Amino acid sequence: MTVKEEIRNQICGAIKDANFPINTPEELLNAFPEGADTTCKCGDVEVTAGEAGKLLTEDDFPFNGPEEVADTIVERANF
Repeated sequence: MTVKEEIRNQICGAIKDANFPINTPEELLNAFPEGADTTCKCGDVEVTAGEAGKLLTEDDFPFNGPEEVADTIVERANF
């Protein structure tokens, strides 16, 4: 599994039980178990939800499911 795939899977797992749609950055951070401090790791790559959130813009919202969130983040992160 690639770093992108592993981080994507971790993001999906972390917010799988969130109430979608998620309409704002604040709602998204609150959906993560540890908020902005929620950390996804793969090998030497580590990213917090707070760091990942900086990759998003208001135009990305609303998100309708965890896969949509994860795909957007990993595409922009350039892991």
